[in-house]
Amino acid sequence: MATDCVSKIELSISCSNLLDKDVGSKSDPLCVLLQSIGDDKWAELGRTERVNNCQDPSFSTRLRVDYYFEKVQKLKLDVYDIDNKSVDLSDDDFLGGLECTLGQIVSSKKLTRPLQLKKGKPAGKGTITITAEEIKDNRSIVLEAAAKSLDKKDLFGKSDPFLEFFKQGDDGQWQLVHRTEVVKNNLNPSWKTFTVPLQTFCSCDLEKSIKVHCSDYDNDGSHDLIGVFQTSVAQLQKAAHGSPVEFDCIHPEKQKKKKKSYKNSGVVIFKSCQLVAQYSFLDYVMGGCQINFTVGIDFTGSNGDPRSPSSLHYLSPDGQNQYLLATWSVGQVVQDYDTDKLFPAFGFGAKVPPDWQVSHEFALNFNPSNPYCQGVQGIIEAYRLALPQVKLHGPTNFSPIINHVARLAVGGAQQNNASQYFVLLILTDGEITDLDQTRDAIVAASRLPMSIIIIGVGEADFKAMEMLDGDDSVLKSLSGEPVARDIVQFVPFRQFINAPKEALAQSVLAEVPNQLVSYFKMRKLDPISLPGAKA
Repeated sequence: MATDCVSKIELSISCSNLLDKDVGSKSDPLCVLLQSIGDDKWAELGRTERVNNCQDPSFSTRLRVDYYFEKVQKLKLDVYDIDNKSVDLSDDDFLGGLECTLGQIVSSKKLTRPLQLKKGKPAGKGTITITAEEIKDNRSIVLEAAAKSLDKKDLFGKSDPFLEFFKQGDDGQWQLVHRTEVVKNNLNPSWKTFTVPLQTFCSCDLEKSIKVHCSDYDNDGSHDLIGVFQTSVAQLQKAAHGSPVEFDCIHPEKQKKKKKSYKNSGVVIFKSCQLVAQYSFLDYVMGGCQINFTVGIDFTGSNGDPRSPSSLHYLSPDGQNQYLLATWSVGQVVQDYDTDKLFPAFGFGAKVPPDWQVSHEFALNFNPSNPYCQGVQGIIEAYRLALPQVKLHGPTNFSPIINHVARLAVGGAQQNNASQYFVLLILTDGEITDLDQTRDAIVAASRLPMSIIIIGVGEADFKAMEMLDGDDSVLKSLSGEPVARDIVQFVPFRQFINAPKEALAQSVLAEVPNQLVSYFKMRKLDPISLPGAKA
């Protein structure tokens, strides 16, 4: 699966109270940004300029880094006193450093931490402050288009018109940037309103020439050109205030043949044109949106007796199993986006003490009034303590745990702002008993600030899980109600057993940013609607 960069981030660095390493003057600091490449190895991403004679520098050089939500991107910012022109930093005095993740920086927006000479040894009173800003033009163009009196192109009908928009690339070639839907058998069509990122549409240049083709659709792909014209966003914006903008649709060959008698092959009309802000995942996170992480673990009998090495719940000599590895992999990414790091964790499908009734949403720490665990490590500790205290049973019902988190998400939705989003991680061996109820629960949850990640553990047939993560048009409730948006992501753990440990998290979390944005967009909630949003 391809992993796409969510955004490009610009880091602004400042320091205060740096150590003074120079005799007779202050230090001449420079900051270098490094990113972990594994095995305690680091690659340099960039460095600031040197600021002469300053213990409280604000560096003007911004450091840029690609940001991936689904990765734990470990960064190191090291500050040096530069006394020569050499690029090599090994002969310069180290003034202190900070290790953190990019997730911690973007979720804080502005992060201040003490500098350390080495772990546990502070660099005097020195601190470093990192401010994150997304590099973007977040505008999109929203257009409503129609046409009148288009040429008839079909022998036994009218025309099936559609529009294509092209911008000119740096190489002078025209690049397709948008295609409308086809309106069947209509010489006076109206197309659905459409939205295109301004960067995509015109490279954010409002004067850039845009070429528009109007064509008659043919199933074999040999579409007939009706006509063409050129415009720009600046021209289209004249339709912004309720004054339609019209363009003659010109067919070059007909114009050449008919010369003076040729007027056009129809008229394309832009009824409205708007430039609107399109908020990104980072806009919401940096505005203060909290991602609330909940874990549900399958304790049904089909996993096998935990005392047997063949069981999916068997703890190997190093204290691990697939359930723990999956929890750790995903949880260590998500925990950066929740300030209190308190995560509710539940089990389902087991008989639990003291009454030994089957439960499908029992608190992993056996405290139903406070099922929260401190960080991912807390979830793992609760799981290890719970495992010998429950009796694996069944059936395998997903809907209770989904509905449990959905009730929390209802509370978030009722706040009517973009402050809360909920991610449920279900770890299961693949059996599912309440498929219809689970579909109903997912359809209901798709209208809430919520995503569901399902990780399949073991070698079972996961067809039911794949159906839950299927096409939006397929997944419907028993009453036929479709999902409002895609919220389920399923991944079988077996595909990642021999992969790097971060690969699973990258795969299962890759869709969460778009799912979060799609919900708040559906609700028309902007990041700036947050109470106490960070400036």
